[in-house]
Amino acid sequence: MVKRIRFSLIYFLIALGVIFLIQQYIPTREFETISYSEFKVLLKEGLINDLGIKKDSIEGEFLEGAQEHLLSLRDERDERKIKRLKAIKVFFVYRMEDTDLLRELGEKGIRYSAKPEVTWFKTLLLWIIPIFIFIAIWGYLLRKMGAPGEGLMAIGKSKAKVYVEGETKITFEDVAGVDEAKEELKEVIAFLKTPQKFQSLGGKIPKGILLVGPPGTGKTLLARAVAGEAKVPFLSLSGSAFVEMFVGVGAARVRDLFSQAEKLAPCIIFIDEIDALGKARGISPVAGVDEREQTLTQLLSEMDGFDTKKGVIIMAATNRPEILDPALLRPGRFDRHILVDRPDLKGREDILRVHTARVKLTPGVDLKVLASMTPGMVGADIANIVNEAALLAARKNKEFIEMADFEEAIERTIAGLEKKSRVINKREREIVAYHECGHAIVASILPHADRIRRISIIPRGIAALGYTIHLPTEERYLLTKSELLDRITVMLGGRAAEELIFGEVSTGAKNDLERATEMAISMVKAYGMSEKLGPLSFDRGRPLFLEVPWSPPKDYSEETARKIDEDVKTIVVEAYERAKSILTERLEKIKKVASQLLEKEVIEGDELKKLLEG
Repeated sequence: MVKRIRFSLIYFLIALGVIFLIQQYIPTREFETISYSEFKVLLKEGLINDLGIKKDSIEGEFLEGAQEHLLSLRDERDERKIKRLKAIKVFFVYRMEDTDLLRELGEKGIRYSAKPEVTWFKTLLLWIIPIFIFIAIWGYLLRKMGAPGEGLMAIGKSKAKVYVEGETKITFEDVAGVDEAKEELKEVIAFLKTPQKFQSLGGKIPKGILLVGPPGTGKTLLARAVAGEAKVPFLSLSGSAFVEMFVGVGAARVRDLFSQAEKLAPCIIFIDEIDALGKARGISPVAGVDEREQTLTQLLSEMDGFDTKKGVIIMAATNRPEILDPALLRPGRFDRHILVDRPDLKGREDILRVHTARVKLTPGVDLKVLASMTPGMVGADIANIVNEAALLAARKNKEFIEMADFEEAIERTIAGLEKKSRVINKREREIVAYHECGHAIVASILPHADRIRRISIIPRGIAALGYTIHLPTEERYLLTKSELLDRITVMLGGRAAEELIFGEVSTGAKNDLERATEMAISMVKAYGMSEKLGPLSFDRGRPLFLEVPWSPPKDYSEETARKIDEDVKTIVVEAYERAKSILTERLEKIKKVASQLLEKEVIEGDELKKLLEG
């Protein structure tokens, strides 16, 4: 490849400086600069000749005796200067306004002539250099504007990162907990490897595959694993990378993306967080929506226009499928939807096995127990727990990661960082201890409650002064009314214990009350478990995978709303009274467990069981 020689402004300025130095410090002949008064004296004495008169200066030659006369005028005593001046034959003087000069020259018979100004250097400074600087700047801007992947002229280029064969280095072995999704995607891999197998029967592979699931479940990792398994190029970019401040840029980038994909075919285009680009059209009045809708329209057009026989598969990921435009989800576009859900118990164990394969473990680490301690967690959470456990072990100068490090990492993830330095007065410690004991004892009595793994009164996180960790015995996908009531009763056990022991309640039950109230509202409004309202649902449902609080629209009467409020209050109040009743019968056990908790700060589940049985 021939390297292109680029014009550099720096090199030009260096060359100009060298020329300037040559002109300044390497003159063609040596001369003596004299004052105009000295020039007039030498002229009067007739000691100069052969003058060259310019507009601003005069040059000439010294005649014999001129140097000695000049030295007498200056009263020079420095031997070096005297010797130098005697050797110089030429003088230079800056000219002044003198109307009698030519007359005096004629009277003395001195030869003189006019010399043109040597203005090439000034011309260079005033005209040529600015022209070269302008050309250099213009050339630089043109190169930047036309450079691939950058600059103004390349703003319509796709920003997709291209991973060629072998660069992804991720296969299905690196993805765990999503076995059903992997089985669905094996068909795509088979098509990319052997497309003739499907085309011979007249079948067509789906154009678009949409990966749907909560954040952190491994949608992006799964897409890269498909490319790694199929050994094809993988073009990855985010949905927000299409839209810029300039109108038409998004559509241009979509066109360039598909053009680039056709050149790399067979390949996979992966658009992460496609909800940033594919929101339903016409629902938002915000400025700039027209540009996003234009980009979406171009994407729909490109998906209709390309042929899957070329070997281009489009994959996208989102955790908000409910806001996507219906035209994007119809058959012929993203016509296959694959759920990448939270992993179950076995899935979490498989994920732990993948991540712990890169770290050093002691033989006592039980991955199945760790999987049971992380209900509801996704792959990103589990990866973070493994990393936290490794950091904790390294901080304690251990050579291997132990089970205790994993347990501490899980507690950190659930409850926050342990804060042993937080000073809590004796009264507050007692309230916290009895509060957590109330949760634990109620949970140990009720048949449908999860068993207790640990009670602690060590402050964690921002506001947690104590916590009780439950350990589910199995994965649950359905809950009965009695199980929900037991869970509400356990949540209210802490507040009930405070009231029984101290005769009043504290602010520590705020989170328990919120969770209990929310569960009671769901029982009445969503699950039809109200005795007064019967099997009716007044909840339109929350958007899929939405993690933030959400208030559904109200589409029932005020009378119904009043009955809902009454039923919710009845459920919570009855559960609270039930918790108080359980604890009232076991006051001595509460005091015994609380005393032990105040002394040790942490009680494990087996130890709690022995205390209650004893």
